[in-house]
Amino acid sequence: MKIGSIGVAGTATLLVAFALPMVGPPAQAAGKRQIAAICTQYGSRTASGERFVSNKLTAAHRTLPLGTLVRVTNLRNGRSVVVRINDRGPFTKGRTIDVSPAAAQQLEFSGLAPVTLAVVSK
Repeated sequence: MKIGSIGVAGTATLLVAFALPMVGPPAQAAGKRQIAAICTQYGSRTASGERFVSNKLTAAHRTLPLGTLVRVTNLRNGRSVVVRINDRGPFTKGRTIDVSPAAAQQLEFSGLAPVTLAVVSK
C-alpha cells in the first residue's frame, strides 16, 4: 500500500471510524429535567457490594461512578437532597435515577417525580 493513496476524504473517514468507538454515552446535562423513582430492592446487595438500606440517602444511576454525590432537586416543590450513588439502574425507559425511600421522603414524593441532577463530588 502506498502512503497517500487513501486521499483526504479517505483519511477523514478513517479518523472518524477510529474516533467513534472512543465516544461514550452522552453525559446527563446538568439542570436538565429528568425522572426519578423510588428504589424498592429491600434487603438485597447493591452494585457497590453494600446491603441496600432504605433509610440511607443513596441512589442508583446507570453511568455515574459509584460513590458519586449527587444533588437531586424535585421540580414540583424545589426540595433537594444529596444522595450517594451506590447502585446501578434504573432499567426502566424514561427514568434516570432511583432514590432510596429516605431520599424520596426528603424530596416529598411518592411514585415518580420530575427532578434535576447536579454532581456535587466524585
